[in-house]
Amino acid sequence: MTISVILASRSPRRIELLGQLGVALEVVPADIDETPQTNELPVKYVERLAREKAHAIAATHSGIVVGADTTIDIDNEIFGQPVDEHDAARMLRRLSGRTHRVHTGVAVHSNGTVQSLVTTTLVTFVPVTDELLRWYLETGEWQGKAGAYAIQGLGASLVEGIRGSYSNVVGLPLRETAQLLGIEPPLEG
Repeated sequence: MTISVILASRSPRRIELLGQLGVALEVVPADIDETPQTNELPVKYVERLAREKAHAIAATHSGIVVGADTTIDIDNEIFGQPVDEHDAARMLRRLSGRTHRVHTGVAVHSNGTVQSLVTTTLVTFVPVTDELLRWYLETGEWQGKAGAYAIQGLGASLVEGIRGSYSNVVGLPLRETAQLLGIEPPLEG
């Protein structure tokens, strides 16, 4: 039996990942204020935003709503999407040669209740040379990506290794999302 889900996001990566679970999908992006609260920890931040996105869409649509948010965390600093190329370069320099955390909060709103969780994956970057940084920035791939890179694209060349869920780094932890939806989780390698 296929379940129907409303995704409170316009992220092409989340649309593709959620589609892999075999659900019937409707996309209704949530428009919420994503400003971090004072002293808000990255894990709390992504869970709050996921819940707020799910609530916002559930207020006007009936059915199962999935909200999600992903952020990069280095030294408890939240790295969202860069505002410009200079900001992207700053982020990538900070991540260079270090291990950071990728947190994704997922919330499922159904029948008036919300369940949520946060999945964390550790990602280690190679030392990013000026030449590598210049090349990656010129690709433009950093635009619209938390932490200024896309592991599923050319940004993989910046990554030495990961520990945890790959799909989480892309933008939606499949196994955990499937569990929240009550469907058989996929095998993730």
